[in-house]
Amino acid sequence: MPKVFSREVRAEFFELLCGGMSAQAAALEVGVSSWTGVLWWRASGLVDLSIQRGRHGGLPGSGPAAVPGVSGEQERLPARQRRALTSQDRAVIAVLLGQELSYAQIGAAIGRDKSVICREVNRNRGGDGSYYAPVAHRGAHERRRRPKPFKLVENPALCRAIEDWMDDGWSPGLIATMLRHDHPGASAGARMGRVSHETIYQALYVQTRGQLRRDLHRQLSLQRAARRPRTADKRENSPYREAFTISQRPAEVADRAVPGHWEGDLIVGAGSASAVGTLVERTTRFTMLLHLPHRHDAPSVAAAMIAQMRELPEHLRRSLTWDRGTELAQYERIQLELGMPVYFCDPRSPWQRGSNENTNRLLRFWLAKGSDLSVHSADDLNRIAATLNRRPRPTLDLQTPAQALAELLAKPAAA
Repeated sequence: MPKVFSREVRAEFFELLCGGMSAQAAALEVGVSSWTGVLWWRASGLVDLSIQRGRHGGLPGSGPAAVPGVSGEQERLPARQRRALTSQDRAVIAVLLGQELSYAQIGAAIGRDKSVICREVNRNRGGDGSYYAPVAHRGAHERRRRPKPFKLVENPALCRAIEDWMDDGWSPGLIATMLRHDHPGASAGARMGRVSHETIYQALYVQTRGQLRRDLHRQLSLQRAARRPRTADKRENSPYREAFTISQRPAEVADRAVPGHWEGDLIVGAGSASAVGTLVERTTRFTMLLHLPHRHDAPSVAAAMIAQMRELPEHLRRSLTWDRGTELAQYERIQLELGMPVYFCDPRSPWQRGSNENTNRLLRFWLAKGSDLSVHSADDLNRIAATLNRRPRPTLDLQTPAQALAELLAKPAAA
């Protein structure tokens, strides 16, 4: 049987190793083989021995004075001014954990809250579940080292996955949300880790960081190669005059509790020569696209909308909210044939149909600004809408609009 060494022997080995002694010398000092010492260190799960060697042959910052939190001056600070745990704090934590005291009791012993102890133990516990004070202190020191390596430099697999998702029209925000959802416990070193949307934007706009394609910013809805300052002036380019009001719309539309209320608009192509109509259901965010192959005047838009929305059951045709465009001048015809009232937004108030505005930004991934939209057939638009309706939405708890609409269609109409 392999020889079993006590916890005290391991603790002494880690104390010597973190104090600047080499692994071989520390193992010899406590009476174990060099290979056993290396295995103990790897099992701690905190510091990789092969890459953490310092310039003097030992671990970086050898000796207590080189590690933040253990200098004599800091040890004399009052407890309420201390922020980082010191080596003495961690030594007390290790001893009291061995005595099976609770986190609250340990925290009271060193003047810290129990949540601090809980996070410390969970963060610095080794792969075998044990907590050694020298290893924990060294691991905490290494995690505080700056600058930290950029995550998208160290994880090429994650970069390739981000590129694939953005090529499919996903935004950085959605990618970050889905990574948190699918990999809740992933670490930076995992093959498919977690990354924030800000990290993705930094990799897109600062090309020296990360391994993303240099042209990947073109997959963003605005296709900008650089960020625009938030203080930039925004031009008011709405050409429409006040004609109708949204104040007559029923209150049930605003809270999205009742399905069947839609928002609509046109996405216009180059030179306003072509257009595609967009319809978004407020509760499910389900999207339908209107094929306008020749013209996008009022008769053409009304005919396409009536043909498209007539396929929906009556309880999913409760109202329509539209921008102040002349393309909906035949709204009375739409109301009559669909049995659905039409409401118009206030001037220069696109936020009043925010679901549609957001959807139009997403659709620009396929229906690019400045392009000829007449090249898209009805089948092309149906395929684009189906792709968007299969996209998970954080507002739907990562459910897709298609799934949400299918649930509504399966339910009988409310009396």
